[in-house]
Amino acid sequence: MNFRTAISRIVPIGIVWAAGTGQAAERTLTIDLGSGPQRYTAATLLARPDVAQITVPNDVSYRRSMSYRAVPLLALLTIRPGASFGALEARASDGFVSQIPLGLVEKGAKGGSEAWIAIEDPARPWPNLPGREVSAGPFYLVWEHPDRSHIRSEQWPFALAALTGVADPAQRWPQLAVGKDVAAGAPARRGQDVFVAQCLPCHRMKGAGAADMGPDLGKPMNPTRYLTPEGLRMLIRDPKSVRTWPKLQMPGFDKTMISDADLNALIAYLAYMAGAATPSPP
Repeated sequence: MNFRTAISRIVPIGIVWAAGTGQAAERTLTIDLGSGPQRYTAATLLARPDVAQITVPNDVSYRRSMSYRAVPLLALLTIRPGASFGALEARASDGFVSQIPLGLVEKGAKGGSEAWIAIEDPARPWPNLPGREVSAGPFYLVWEHPDRSHIRSEQWPFALAALTGVADPAQRWPQLAVGKDVAAGAPARRGQDVFVAQCLPCHRMKGAGAADMGPDLGKPMNPTRYLTPEGLRMLIRDPKSVRTWPKLQMPGFDKTMISDADLNALIAYLAYMAGAATPSPP
């Protein structure tokens, strides 16, 4: 289950109300890779010659098999020579912001998981998400064969509003990176990757990140300073087993989303960050 399938929506950004009409303007998907933004409506994408009907057997957000009219994401990415970005910042209309490594998308042309932009046809709307009163549309980044490249649950942004070419998170926000002295196979370094993929879409780390759906996990206090490792594991697996309140938003991450090994690495990363100095931005 994608994190946001259990979160109540706020008023979406990117919707402009037409003055005096009471009607919402058609939403667009904006793609900016450094040479100027390109904007697409559902109609323009559905009219492309490369639009295809695809079936996703285990859709992360709908939790079942889904079929979509979709366009290959790579076909929408015009990467100019010398481009310096290594990630796509996928921003949704509800504030969710996923940092997707460009390499993951590019692997789709070499036998890896294939990324598609699914387009909701206004004449044939998708069903509402489980437990929600909205669909995943109008644009939704989905993956064929997600197991091939180990695509994680938070790398399926729905209600997609914009894709922007950006630097890799650790370069863009040095304060979230472990030190160079940390070995490549160390749990804290692996945990950094887990944090970026699964936590950064909603949380920040010492100010690093682009989302504000959840609290910063680095300041004013790191959670490892007031929760035991076992308490943290329970909180991540099933937040309501640790603490709950009427507006609790965070759902649990089961072992299909974060394995036990990745969960241990994530906690090692949080513990490391509790004692790591915050470097100044470049």
